[in-house]
Amino acid sequence: MAGNNAQPERRQRLHELLLALIARQEDLELMDADEPSGFTSSGVGEGPAEAARWLDRNRRVLQRYQSLVRTAVTLDAMLDAEQVLPSKEI
Repeated sequence: MAGNNAQPERRQRLHELLLALIARQEDLELMDADEPSGFTSSGVGEGPAEAARWLDRNRRVLQRYQSLVRTAVTLDAMLDAEQVLPSKEI
C-alpha cells in the first residue's frame, strides 16, 4: 500500500479484522467497572480477597482483548506481505 490512503485503509482493515475475531468469540467477557469494597475499606476479611479476584479477572479479560488485537495485527501484516510478494517476484 502506498500513498495518502494507506494509513486509513490499514486502520479500516485492522478494525474489520478485529470485529471479525470478536464475532467468533463465544464467551467474550467485558471488564467489570464496579470496584470491589476491598479497594475502599482497609478492614479485615473478604475485602482484600475480593479486590484481588476483581483485579485478576479484569487482568485476564484485558489479556484476552490484547490477544485479539495482536492476532488482528498479525493477520493484517500477513495480508500486506501477500500483496508485496508477487510484485517482488516479477
